[in-house]
Amino acid sequence: MKKIITVAVLFSAFLAVTASAQNKSGYHVLKTFHIKSGGGYDYTTVDSASNRLYVSHGTQVNVLDKTTGDSIGVIATDKDVHGIALVHELGKGYITNGSANSVVVFDLKTFKILAHVPAGTFADGIMYDDYSKKVISCNGRSKNMTVIDPATDQAIATIQLSGWPETATSDGKGKIYVNNAEKSEIDVIDANTFKVVNTWPIAPGVRASGLSMDRNTMRLFAGCDNKVLIVMDATNGKVVTSIPIGDECDAVGFDKKLKTVYSSNGDGTLTIIKEWSADKFTVVENLQTKKGARTNAVDQITHLVYLPTGDFAPKKAGAFRPSIIPGTFQVLVVGK
Repeated sequence: MKKIITVAVLFSAFLAVTASAQNKSGYHVLKTFHIKSGGGYDYTTVDSASNRLYVSHGTQVNVLDKTTGDSIGVIATDKDVHGIALVHELGKGYITNGSANSVVVFDLKTFKILAHVPAGTFADGIMYDDYSKKVISCNGRSKNMTVIDPATDQAIATIQLSGWPETATSDGKGKIYVNNAEKSEIDVIDANTFKVVNTWPIAPGVRASGLSMDRNTMRLFAGCDNKVLIVMDATNGKVVTSIPIGDECDAVGFDKKLKTVYSSNGDGTLTIIKEWSADKFTVVENLQTKKGARTNAVDQITHLVYLPTGDFAPKKAGAFRPSIIPGTFQVLVVGK
């Protein structure tokens, strides 16, 4: 009897290991790009057309070959950098310069700085809306958004919100959506008038940071502070479902072809979610990455995901985040 029980236990363990292996998605960290410059970090942006990866780090944006990680150039500013938006038809890029309360304009070929555009207080997230052909920055402390005409590099409008904005996206048909983190809602903006036309609560989500969208199914994906990702119908503001994710999500990416949502979480996980239909989603895996890997950028051609992080010193009392140890900054490359 003892021998039979032992065999049964071993067989059960084998089945458990086999099932676990079969459940693995195949995603893993393929390689790591090391960047030796100092300072904090925020967003990255993939430029698939030119094989480049733009990485915000300290007071500069590092431009890397997205395949090898080799340095192509550096765009140096005088203050902290955060988001990067690209306007290919004009050959320009735009960087939010947080504590300078401005947006830096640079040449996509030479990386030369062309202009500084005044924005709201603490310019953070930034996007290019392909419908209105405007660049829009999210200004956290002034609780507004600055609309920039890239043809003239002039600010043409300010969109006042009721709380601080994190990130924004658009449907390409005249609507812009922004995470109003302070109010735990998504604000809808008319891209013709640049006025807020709707405010939609994200409950059960709280204080969303990351935001992306599937324009085909008209679904918004918002990563929230209370460890859930909410899926919202962008036509009416209805929350379709909420999905458990890791802690400290600061960005949500979406692969259009693979129909896959990526929530990058500062706790050292990447929650990978499959979109089967407009209302059906399943978690594929909570992939172990590295603590601090809270933002991500998705390459729509290679389907790789880029996550910046580093090694950290103990968090000081009163600090918002722990400081990165000099010389440890890196970008993880995740794929299959």
